[in-house]
Amino acid sequence: MDAISNALERASNYLLTIGIADFIDIIIVAYLIYNSIWLVRRNSFNNLAKGILAFLFALWISEIFQLAMINFLLRKAFELGLIALLILFQPELRRILERAGSRLSSVRSSSSSELEKSIAQVVDACDSMSRSKTGALIIFERSAHLTHIMSTGTIINADVTAELIKNIFYNKAPLHDGALIISDNKIASAGCVLPLTDNNKLSKELGMRHRAGIGLSECSDAVVIIVSEESGAISIAIDGMLKRHLNAEYLDKLLHNELVREEIAVTRQGFLGFFDKFAKLLKKGDTKQNEENI
Repeated sequence: MDAISNALERASNYLLTIGIADFIDIIIVAYLIYNSIWLVRRNSFNNLAKGILAFLFALWISEIFQLAMINFLLRKAFELGLIALLILFQPELRRILERAGSRLSSVRSSSSSELEKSIAQVVDACDSMSRSKTGALIIFERSAHLTHIMSTGTIINADVTAELIKNIFYNKAPLHDGALIISDNKIASAGCVLPLTDNNKLSKELGMRHRAGIGLSECSDAVVIIVSEESGAISIAIDGMLKRHLNAEYLDKLLHNELVREEIAVTRQGFLGFFDKFAKLLKKGDTKQNEENI
């Protein structure tokens, strides 16, 4: 009992020495570890993670038993292995850096009322196209600029109206196969080509539109709306996660939550605005496991 009480006393004394900087440091490290584990599970890196752990265990054993030659070879292999991992997972690392950079980008100014009008027109168009089973792929650009994606399509620069959206995705229209990008409450471009996702866990029933929409959401912070040509089902892709079979009311609610509320929140300046964004990032990491990843 004395040993336990002494241990508890030492632990309590240690906790009293933790300051605000230490607390923030612990939160950031815990968040990075959590997301690393989530990334491994999501991308089927389980066997790779097990191999790395086995390699580190062998390196630790060689240190304990002072196996100089084996330890030297393992260390050299580990150094080369880090370079190999950077090359092997270059697409995943690029996507992570792009998404991290997009969170630090400056947010373009636009009024919430104009954004709400754009959302209403998009929801109206998606509801109509869902009933007529017209395939569509609509993107709301956020802080990550999609200029390179826009350049693959036709520049339009028109007001967001349901009629124009439905005309663009009419199955005999020349731009209906590509994606439509909304930027600064304008239809900036249509007929755009998107990167496809590398996720091999997606349902086989998902077509190229869904895979392209998920692919763009993985490498940017864009909100992507997909209307299925086969079933007319409305889906939305955010941060590589896909929510399917949405009705018009729920689509409107999701778009307001992702676009309008964030637009209002990020207009705050200074440290408080940064703290709000950081808190939201932590909340997203906690809730991602509850979203549908198909």
